[in-house]
Amino acid sequence: MAKRLELKFKTEQGSLATISLENPVDPADPVAVKSAMETIIANDVFMSNGGPLVEIDRAQIVDRAVTEIPLGE
Repeated sequence: MAKRLELKFKTEQGSLATISLENPVDPADPVAVKSAMETIIANDVFMSNGGPLVEIDRAQIVDRAVTEIPLGE
C-alpha cells in the first residue's frame, strides 16, 4: 500500500493548495507536522496559483491500495 502525507493550506485568494510527500512516517507526529507547516508559511517557501500560502487547513495521511487485475496473456 502506498501512503502519502498531504499538507493542505489556504491561499491568499481563498483556494486550497496541497503539498504531498510520499512514504511518510506513520503514525505522524502532529506537533512536528504543524510546526513544519507553520515554517512553510512563515518562510513563504511555496507559491501556488492562488497566491502565497497563508493558513493551515489540515494534514492527512492518504493510504492507497492497488490491486492488479489479471487479464491473461
